[in-house]
Amino acid sequence: MLKTPKSLRLHIGLFGRMNVGKSSFLNLVAGQDVAITSPVPGTTTDVVEKPMELLPVGPVVFLDTAGLDDTSALGTRRIQKTKKVFDRADVLVLLVESGTWSDYEEKIFAVAQARKLPLIITINKVDLLSPDPDFLALVKTKTKYLLLSSSIDPRQRDTVTNLLKQYLLEIAPDDFLKPQVLIGDLVPAGGMAVLIIPIDKEAPKGRIILPQVQVIRDALDHSAGALVVKETEYVHFLKALKKKPALVICDSQVVDKMVAATPAKVPCTTFSILFSRYRGDLAVAARGAAALEDLKPGDKILIAEACSHHPIEDDIGRVKMPRWLKKYVGGALDITVTSGYDYPEDLKDYKIIVHCGGCMINKRQMLSRIQQAQSQGVPITNYGLCISFVRGVLERVLAPFPAALQAYRQAMKNK
Repeated sequence: MLKTPKSLRLHIGLFGRMNVGKSSFLNLVAGQDVAITSPVPGTTTDVVEKPMELLPVGPVVFLDTAGLDDTSALGTRRIQKTKKVFDRADVLVLLVESGTWSDYEEKIFAVAQARKLPLIITINKVDLLSPDPDFLALVKTKTKYLLLSSSIDPRQRDTVTNLLKQYLLEIAPDDFLKPQVLIGDLVPAGGMAVLIIPIDKEAPKGRIILPQVQVIRDALDHSAGALVVKETEYVHFLKALKKKPALVICDSQVVDKMVAATPAKVPCTTFSILFSRYRGDLAVAARGAAALEDLKPGDKILIAEACSHHPIEDDIGRVKMPRWLKKYVGGALDITVTSGYDYPEDLKDYKIIVHCGGCMINKRQMLSRIQQAQSQGVPITNYGLCISFVRGVLERVLAPFPAALQAYRQAMKNK
């Protein structure tokens, strides 16, 4: 479980004033020194990520942030990075000291309320000052999930950690405790899915990429079968099957070839579209795809990748996607490519956002990016939908998802 990708972990953001003991608290829960601690305020200069297995909760990742009251020369940049954690966190843990509740703590509480994020408040350093009844009463008006901790006392570890785990089990999002399916509702038990997987140059040697692995696992979890083939052998294996597959899934780059070779009565889609449903909001992405029809040469487009990989010569986000879009509109486009957590705050100048499947970020962050685009009136779609649109096969690969197909058709009709 320690090798579980971060995108599949519960993200727990640690917030609080400088030197309130966030890193010490993280070390206490982890049972080891995973974050540098010091009596000097501002020791944590960037977000520290600590993945761990927190049974019976499961795989989690703690996000230890710099203090929001940092007034140092680099404070503004540190605070900006701290604020971005709000987009990723499934749960907020706010550390405070006895008797101290100011604008800083109130801001975190306000964010938790506005974003509907579960909030656990930890009164830290109780070995130095115990909270009085009035302060406890104040904190209890903010949340019912309250911890008392002395992070420098290892004897408290079991007590603090067990209560933390109890709270997390109560407030963790349903899609973490009961994960959504990828293909389990599309392929019946005993059915077969065909996975067309080109040998991707960006995949680690000897392995296939995460979305493909997850789809295979989801098939096994739902007692279905998965036939894995390259695009060059797809037709051969399809003819060899005695029974037609329940679903065909391909890499978006070969979607037109897959559609051409797949019988009309066999449902088909792409890995990227599956992840648009799994990680984000497929209906929103389908409506966003309709905006591609209005693109003109010179329009400004954002291509957003969730992972930070070393781009290869024919990288899909930096090379192939821009090439396909320019060919579709018949001229040059003003294209910006971002990767990892570098997602712009100001999106208003973009005609459309084309986002990857989001397999390397959690669902909350993907939904946050979608909401950010919608709030600024910018259509957002997905790699698989975009590629299928410019190849003229979008309706076919949206057919397994009637609500999304209807959303796309309605958006096209409203033009």
